[in-house]
Amino acid sequence: MSSLKKILVTGGAGYIGSHTIVELLMSRPGCEVISIDNFSNPNTLRDMMQRVKAVTGREVKNYAIDICDMKELRGVFEANPGIDGVIHFAAFKSVPESVADPQKYFNNNIGSLENILECLKLYGVKNFIFSSSCSVYGDSKLVRVDEESPLGKAASPYAETKQKGEEAVKKFSAANQGIASISLRYFNPVGAYVSEKGSIGESSKLTSNLVPIIVSVAAGRRKELVVYGTDYDTTDGTCIRDYIHVSDIASAHVAALEYLAAGKAFSNYSVINLGTGNGVSVLEAIAAFEKATGQKLNYSMGPRRDGDVPAVYSVNRKAVELLGWNPKHSLEDMMRTAWTWEQSSS
Repeated sequence: MSSLKKILVTGGAGYIGSHTIVELLMSRPGCEVISIDNFSNPNTLRDMMQRVKAVTGREVKNYAIDICDMKELRGVFEANPGIDGVIHFAAFKSVPESVADPQKYFNNNIGSLENILECLKLYGVKNFIFSSSCSVYGDSKLVRVDEESPLGKAASPYAETKQKGEEAVKKFSAANQGIASISLRYFNPVGAYVSEKGSIGESSKLTSNLVPIIVSVAAGRRKELVVYGTDYDTTDGTCIRDYIHVSDIASAHVAALEYLAAGKAFSNYSVINLGTGNGVSVLEAIAAFEKATGQKLNYSMGPRRDGDVPAVYSVNRKAVELLGWNPKHSLEDMMRTAWTWEQSSS
């Protein structure tokens, strides 16, 4: 029986946040979920809470506040006493925008995290999940990375905010032994939640990520997909990444929170990778999409792109062993649900 009765999810209307809310509501019927999201991400759908209700049959209250405003954030905690855990997704996440305006990213991503941590202490919240990213590994020369792999130089200000965020949570945890925290480093989230009652996903209109571009091209909203780099030292010459279904990432966040609440953690701070542990090349991803959907994709081969590493994917042993978690969705599931979502939301 879960001890989690009331959970706050920041960035709850976002891509991973909304899937995590669905996972909480569907797998923990007695759990109350509160969301904070100010819809500052242009890809966040304004009707997301209605979509969540259609899928789960349950209403979720969303507070459209800026969590950098401590007064507004404290108001949410005061209006909802007895929060057992917080899952913190809310952050700016556009790599190009972070390069153009780094201070905006440092102010928002670090400032909001510091406010959340302060509220954990002020309102007696014992369990905290920080949604980090594989971007913290930076310019690591390793192909397979585990949690002990050294963190390289951040490739963007966005990635640097995740590195600094993890460090802030680590130091906070050391100073507040009564609060247990985990930083989850997820790899490349793709796919969507699709059911007979409804679906949730992420808009693919403003993105530079591979799978949303694939579905945009298939839908005719983009002319073609350019495969950047064909001469890497990989199986087929194209870049290799670790793609994981967004619902698997969501279930891992819930499992991590349960793990902390059950008092199973060896220490009050841990970092855990979330990935399938399998590397998939760009051409393999295209082939999987075509097989799963029956859609032929218009793509061309182009030169290498600055900043791309040839291959990187996860070692996920720690998540499997500590959280009892295993990714359930295949690559074709990821592609099929991404395409179904694209068709239903366009």
